[in-house]
Amino acid sequence: MTALDWVLVVAIVVLAAFVGGGLVLGSRALRTMQSSKLEAKDRQDQVDDAKAKAASVRAEAAAAKAEANAARAEARRVLEAAHEEADTILEHAHRQAETDAEQARTAARRSGEREVALLNATAKEHAAEVERRAARIDERERLHAEEVERLVERERRLAAMDADLVTREAALLSREAEVTAAEENRRKELERIAGLTADVARGELIENIEAQAKREAAILVRDIESDAKRTADTRARHIVVDAIQRIASEQTAESVVSVLHLPSDEMKGRIIGREGRNIRAFESTTGVNLIIDDTPEAVLLSCFDPVRREVGRLTLEKLVLDGRIHPHRIEEVFDTAKNEVERLCDRAAEEALVDVGITDIHPELATLLGRLRYRTSYGQNVLKHLVETAHIAGIMAAELGLDVPTMKRSAFLHDIGKALTHEVEGSHALIGADLARKYGESEDVVHAIEAHHNEVPPQTIEAVLTQAADACSGGRPGARRESLEAYVKRLERIEEIAAGKVGVEKVFAMQAGREIRVMVRPDDIDDIGAAVLARDVAKQIEEELTYPGQIRVTVVRESRVTELAR
Repeated sequence: MTALDWVLVVAIVVLAAFVGGGLVLGSRALRTMQSSKLEAKDRQDQVDDAKAKAASVRAEAAAAKAEANAARAEARRVLEAAHEEADTILEHAHRQAETDAEQARTAARRSGEREVALLNATAKEHAAEVERRAARIDERERLHAEEVERLVERERRLAAMDADLVTREAALLSREAEVTAAEENRRKELERIAGLTADVARGELIENIEAQAKREAAILVRDIESDAKRTADTRARHIVVDAIQRIASEQTAESVVSVLHLPSDEMKGRIIGREGRNIRAFESTTGVNLIIDDTPEAVLLSCFDPVRREVGRLTLEKLVLDGRIHPHRIEEVFDTAKNEVERLCDRAAEEALVDVGITDIHPELATLLGRLRYRTSYGQNVLKHLVETAHIAGIMAAELGLDVPTMKRSAFLHDIGKALTHEVEGSHALIGADLARKYGESEDVVHAIEAHHNEVPPQTIEAVLTQAADACSGGRPGARRESLEAYVKRLERIEEIAAGKVGVEKVFAMQAGREIRVMVRPDDIDDIGAAVLARDVAKQIEEELTYPGQIRVTVVRESRVTELAR
């Protein structure tokens, strides 16, 4: 509300107050008159007193009328004063409004002039841009026209050249016929002069050419040998890469525990037995620790010997399926599971030997190879690693022209010692070499086994290629995995590196640590700063961390504009 409205409201309130006061006085006078009339009726017998009272009442009524008239006059006066004051305020408000309107018009005129100037400048820029684009289009059209002219000229020259070639071809055919005739005449003349026939001359010519070819071949062989020496390293790398590309095997996770799922949690009590009798009998018979915790419907079997752990797992699985669990039954099922695991090991060894192509091997070595079916190294199954290494070594030996069976045998048996590392102390390379020597393997194979980890300096090509094949199989991406703790620490460090940069809001490590998404605040980081941030994060990760493959750093800068529709 404006000031004028407030003044009018105040004036109306004051006028209403005066009118209300007059009405109160009038009502009081009317009540007094009514009471006087009643008393006059009641006291008709006292006329004298009534007249006196009537005179007083009339006097009071006259006074009340006078007061009412005075109140009405005062109200009219106040109303007139209010009207006058309201007119004054209204006039002042009109003048103020005119002043404000004039100021607003002036401000609007100035703003409009600025907008017009800005629009004019924008229009000029657009016109200049249009002119520049038109100039570029004209230039392109001119260049296009010149290119068309050049193509037309080139086509004309090509047509002329085709005609010239046709003419030259006809001339060459004629010349060839002439040369053929002249050659025949020359041959006949030479035969007449030399007294030799064409066959005899051809034989002498062939002898001369053969001698010259032998000399050139010797020179070529020397050059080839020299070039082969220079490119031996490059060729060796290509051989190794080709061998890796042609070999692929699956990955097996390393573990020292096995999980056996139970049909219900009630089975845990039966496995434990009365006062722990069954679990003690199981652990003493199998040599495997049985862990029963709060994991629902599952128990853990822990043992560092993978074959013994598999026997224990199979024993417990058969006991759970049978339902009869007591010490005597545990011993019976253990013997059955042990025989079954041995059969599985023998079958795995036979399949591996067939895959590699080795047939003549000592039975004890085959048995030890089968035990490697349940042995892993850094997450890689050892038996599959041996098969893969043998294939790689065979491919490299074939490329280099070496003895492929001997090479594959050396690579296939190089980790045989890992089957006894839980029973015999020492390096698995030396243990494997002793086993191979004990069971009649050749000295080349024995030396390749004992030298594949440099416990003994490699002296033969088989030893060197065994090392190379072992490195290729174990070092290829995906063959082996690092521990969970190291993996988690690397992910945490990657996120810390990115989160420590200025302007970074959130960091997410994705794709098992192969990709990192960095969310930045758009007000703090612009597009160029995002590119610099990505390069800095990638450089710091390269300097501080060791990881397989590569890590992609993606910086995400998002701009948002929000409006409300009311």
